[in-house]
Amino acid sequence: MKISKLYGLALAATMLVASIAQAETLTLSTPDSDTSEITLSANKFAELVSKKTDGKLKIKVFPNGTLYGGDPSAGVKQLAGGSLDMLLNSTSLYATFNPKFTAIAIPYQFRDIDQLRVYLDSDLGKELSTDLSKIGILGLDLWSRPLRQITNSKAPIKSPADLKGMKLRVPNNPLWVEFFGAMGAAPTPMAFAEVYNALQLKVVDGQENPVNVPVSAKLYEVQKYLTISNHIADAWVLGMNPARFEGLDEGFKTALKEAATETELWKAQNDAADIDKSLETLKKNGMEVNTLTDDERKAFVEVAAGLSAKFSALVKDQAFFDKTQAFLKTN
Repeated sequence: MKISKLYGLALAATMLVASIAQAETLTLSTPDSDTSEITLSANKFAELVSKKTDGKLKIKVFPNGTLYGGDPSAGVKQLAGGSLDMLLNSTSLYATFNPKFTAIAIPYQFRDIDQLRVYLDSDLGKELSTDLSKIGILGLDLWSRPLRQITNSKAPIKSPADLKGMKLRVPNNPLWVEFFGAMGAAPTPMAFAEVYNALQLKVVDGQENPVNVPVSAKLYEVQKYLTISNHIADAWVLGMNPARFEGLDEGFKTALKEAATETELWKAQNDAADIDKSLETLKKNGMEVNTLTDDERKAFVEVAAGLSAKFSALVKDQAFFDKTQAFLKTN
């Protein structure tokens, strides 16, 4: 009897140790503040993963690019190298590593976020995710972002001519430089971590981002005007170090994939609900908001159309560019 009890206790202890050994903690780095849409989404993802694994797989979220010193390109390299477990960053950034991601950002090609989400979930979106393996990264999912708008400290933007001479912070991506440069602006590539100070010190006059960014980054403290231009779409890449992923229990791998898909839907719904709230917050903090009329918008669309050949060259994959354009005409 004693032997039986001892065996039972030993077995229980072994199972407990095995259970403890299976517990894992992953880090997930985001580029923006803890109140930003992407960090909120990262926290939702972490919550879902924890629930699906009964708390055995935990994800610790680090906002503001703290794990990679605020340098987003360094973050991508660290993810591939294994010093980061997981990373959320924009497709506009990944375009500097794989120009095919530029195909997402062609100005005015998406009519709305729903169409963008369909594209990201299509074979073309999956091709982009799969291509991340070429730079040593596993693409778990692509998440949509709200369309981008323009803020500045000088005047309302109602036509391309209003941008002439304006120093505008843009991502480190040549498409943004071509597009805003064609309208006479002085596009200035800059890491987002530097933007607030650059606006405050008048190093640049404005910036462009989804409307929730000026809220989470408190850009309303250093910007006066917001123009709803809906000029460019981009997305978030949920990337993971492949070796870290392969070293996980199969159940954990499944939980990560399922949670990524569920978070994408949650994020899209949350973003849509947040736009009006963000606009109200910006207005309450003194920003003047104007929305381009259909006629005003046409002038910006014409600028983009005139740059089509340059944009396709930036993608550096004519077949993929053409497939993207064909997809958007039929979906």
